[in-house]
Amino acid sequence: MARLYHVPLSPFCRKVRLSLAEKKIEVELVEERYWEQNAEFLQRNPAGKVPVLKIEGKTLAESAAICEYLEEQYPEPSLMPKSADNRYEVRRLVSWFDDKFHNEVTVNLLYERINRKLMGTGYPDSKNVKAGAQKIKYHLDYMAWLLDHRRWLAGDTMTLADFAAAAHLSALDYISDVDWNRSDVVKDWYAKIKSRPAFRAILADQVPGFRPPPHYTDLDF
Repeated sequence: MARLYHVPLSPFCRKVRLSLAEKKIEVELVEERYWEQNAEFLQRNPAGKVPVLKIEGKTLAESAAICEYLEEQYPEPSLMPKSADNRYEVRRLVSWFDDKFHNEVTVNLLYERINRKLMGTGYPDSKNVKAGAQKIKYHLDYMAWLLDHRRWLAGDTMTLADFAAAAHLSALDYISDVDWNRSDVVKDWYAKIKSRPAFRAILADQVPGFRPPPHYTDLDF
């Protein structure tokens, strides 16, 4: 069985978990306190980051690379379109959420509210939280624009781009930092992807000391 070293609310780990679950690959989840940088973990990934996936005798790091590996090794069901143009759009949006959205929103909200406490690095910086709360509005509006023109974020079929976005938003939703009333089309998209069987294990995550809002697991929120 595959083994994934992860942190429950890490959007990068959640993206990999969603890919594994969608492809029905059984995996053992091992929580990793990566910030402690212990020698054993650094042997698995010298970069000192999660996720790290052990599968078929290989040790894989970096979430985007892991997801592309899974797509090539386990092509069904596909999370990447067939045409080069459409595959480009998926990769562009995955990068958008894992880079721009992550640095402007996730770092300022999730990392300030949750990671600081878990790592023992102090209290949330109110300026960062305020900046993240402002920036997420822009990103939700951009998602709404995309979904006004497409069935899913990157086109007519669900792809890894949807999983990348849902991974970030689900982690933020755990701490009630997503205004789902801002856009009906985004809310409907999230309800649709949230109802997939691949999402069930993620919605069952619990972080000690932090309780999710009642709607977090509600498929009809």
